[in-house]
Amino acid sequence: MRPLPPSAALGLVVLGGAASAAQGVVNAELGERAGDPVLGAVVNNAGGTLLILVGLLAMPSMRTGLAALRRARLPWWSYLGGLGGAAIVVIGTYVVPVLGVAVFTIAQVAGSSLGGLGVDRAGLAPVGRLPLTVPRVAGALLGVAAVGLAQLGQPVGDIAVGVVLLAVAGGLAVAVQAALNGRVAEEGSAAAGAAVNFATSTPVVIAVAVSVGAFAARPTWPDAWYLYTGGLLGVCIVSSLLVGVRSVGVLRTGLALVAGQLGGALLLDVLTPGGPGLRWPVLAGAVFTLLAVAVAGRSTRFPARSGGDRVATERRSEPDGRLVG
Repeated sequence: MRPLPPSAALGLVVLGGAASAAQGVVNAELGERAGDPVLGAVVNNAGGTLLILVGLLAMPSMRTGLAALRRARLPWWSYLGGLGGAAIVVIGTYVVPVLGVAVFTIAQVAGSSLGGLGVDRAGLAPVGRLPLTVPRVAGALLGVAAVGLAQLGQPVGDIAVGVVLLAVAGGLAVAVQAALNGRVAEEGSAAAGAAVNFATSTPVVIAVAVSVGAFAARPTWPDAWYLYTGGLLGVCIVSSLLVGVRSVGVLRTGLALVAGQLGGALLLDVLTPGGPGLRWPVLAGAVFTLLAVAVAGRSTRFPARSGGDRVATERRSEPDGRLVG
């Protein structure tokens, strides 16, 4: 399957970012009602895994993609991308109460931006090696600044250097996750890449929940159905990242995801009864993050790829849809 055009791929990633904002809300509320924050992550991954299993039964293309992976014989470490997703879920559970949402988000985006530059330069993503050009570095820095702007006025916890670095490490893990999952999807299919992601991350999340005693007391499961949609949203998020990484690399995919997260958070603020309403810093942050996506994409040279999927070309930002690409 050929990669989508950059504008279409990044548009899907922005929608995935909006889904990520909703996922964070429902997982946090579920964990709080159930009695332990980690339980929200457990239900999220269990729901995603269940959907993947249903897909294996209902979608021949997923089974075909997994069969292609067996023939591809990728290095064993290529299948560990899901560990990055498990890492950020667990890290967020413990770091957010210390740092607050604002500092955690900025640190995570800083880590994912640095990680995006690094893994693109190393060629871990299926687009191959992408150079450290001035526009790409500027786009990464602009993305971090945009998220900082969006978090103005948010509560800040204790600024513990070690905990901040842990949040940065979580962002780095997400960048590596996107790159490795993209490699898997390139050899199999996007559905196969999502299946491998959940097969890797779900046992880790459950193991962490057991180790911290999340199931020691009997959880109190709420009745609200929407609190159990995290798995569905997670599958959508992982799939959108796979599409984005195959088309434009990790850095721009990560920035587009953040733009979607900020836009989704803004919609939730406005539409949720009793919510804070329109927050101008969040709106400005979303707009500047989209600008960062465009800046990072200027003069990006994609290397030639096998099978004729992509030849070496010079891509420059243009007005026709480059708001997201």
